Amino acid sequence: MNAIEFLCSFSPHFRPHRALPEPSLHRRKCFSSEPRPCLKELARGFRVPLEDRLRQRYVFRVRARNPRVKSEPYDRSADVRESVKFKNAALKDAVLSSSEEEVRVAWWEEFPKRWVIVVLCFSAFLLCNMDRVNMSIAILPMSAEFNWNPTTVGLIQSSFFWGYLLTQIAGGIWADTFGGKAVLGFGVVWWSIATALTPIAAKVGLPFLLVVRAFMGIGEGVAMPAMNNILSKWVPLSERSRSLALVYSGMYLGSVTGFAFSPFLIHQFGWPSVFYSFGSLGTVWFTIWLNKAYSSPLEDPQLRPEEKKLILANSVSKEPIKTIPWGLILSKPPVWALIVSHFCHNWGTFILLTWMPTYYNQVLKFNLTESGLICVLPWLTMAFSANLGGWIADTLISRGLSVTTVRKIMQTVGFLGPAFFLTQLSHVDSPAMAVLCMACSQGTDAFSQSGLYSNHQDIAPRYSGLLLGLSNTAGVLAGVLGTAATGYILQHGSWDNVFEVSVGLYLVGTVVWNLFSTGEKILD
Repeated sequence: MNAIEFLCSFSPHFRPHRALPEPSLHRRKCFSSEPRPCLKELARGFRVPLEDRLRQRYVFRVRARNPRVKSEPYDRSADVRESVKFKNAALKDAVLSSSEEEVRVAWWEEFPKRWVIVVLCFSAFLLCNMDRVNMSIAILPMSAEFNWNPTTVGLIQSSFFWGYLLTQIAGGIWADTFGGKAVLGFGVVWWSIATALTPIAAKVGLPFLLVVRAFMGIGEGVAMPAMNNILSKWVPLSERSRSLALVYSGMYLGSVTGFAFSPFLIHQFGWPSVFYSFGSLGTVWFTIWLNKAYSSPLEDPQLRPEEKKLILANSVSKEPIKTIPWGLILSKPPVWALIVSHFCHNWGTFILLTWMPTYYNQVLKFNLTESGLICVLPWLTMAFSANLGGWIADTLISRGLSVTTVRKIMQTVGFLGPAFFLTQLSHVDSPAMAVLCMACSQGTDAFSQSGLYSNHQDIAPRYSGLLLGLSNTAGVLAGVLGTAATGYILQHGSWDNVFEVSVGLYLVGTVVWNLFSTGEKILD
């Protein structure tokens, strides 16, 4: 059997009209620049429709066992638009190879990688507040079961901030030194484990519960500095406010999710189910984070060159820091403006975060389920207004308004808005109006994401993680003192006294921010 007959024997439809010539005798004739009868027979035998002449260049090779026969390529080129389509898969695999391939990229691969990082940070913050606010709902049946008074409840709520306080500066240093990916991943795993252990600790005894809640705070304490470090490397200035607003809106939507699902889980399965179910979600996030995230664009081997060029062209050098110029940092008035403003802002924010279900239950007379569902509205308002504020801030900057002016405007709204609406709570006489005032208060509070929370990357991009850890330490102190003080005030006073303290600090923060803050870089 010669080579041509051997090849043609793969097709049961091949019926030659005449004997094929021997390859050794007719090689020049069969494999010349013009198609000879033997090639026509080959095509007809396999019933291959020649739809158009070839535009691309294809190579036909015939292999034979006869050592005297050497396969030579037959090249055919033409000027039409479509290639030959083979119906017989065996022939296609045996004799056709294309020199060009059409490369198609899936839509999810074209999605900007920097926004993949932003979405992953958003989901981490979603879990962060889900695990944090579940105690605000579960504390009601827990206090009834364990006979806790308001002072004890305030102590439990504030114990979270003990650990949260410890890792703010440390988390910023770790993130700026080792990269934000490892630090944020560690934080999510740590606080998820602590969340799942909360019911066990509560049943063992109050001291164990306080320790576990403090451990949970240790994990969540590194989240904001690590996130700030990552986004300072991944997101250019023109997208900074929007990206941070989206990430922080994850916290607000986490509160929404926690407040919405906690009452249902408690009603159906008991209060321990809230901690078990929420804590288990951290493992899912961590798996995705390990596979998709990188601390900087320079470390990502899959980042498309055009996106890397865009990011690096709009950023400054952000090599890992070796030493920390503490004296230089603490000598800058804008740094202290951040620290003081963060304290004033977080006093009111953390009171709303931890005590609002109790306020709705005691003052507005909502039951457990209603308290959880009503708490959703203010946090939904915050998620919406945070992203709206981010879009407004980036738009104003792109239109030529200075970064300093934009940061001052946004943070002033973030201070005076909550102050105004909290003062109205003592004058409303219906639950609906009280909830509306609370929603407006928290909605205007969210403009702070485009104010002080964006300012760390403005004034010190290389030290953004450390600087956020430093200012958020003051914010955590406000959470510890404010949450515990609220329990004490309620035992000896009223809710009006609680809101008066918050309003006073909002006004102090407004003055300090407008006098000393800046949007210009002050540290290289």
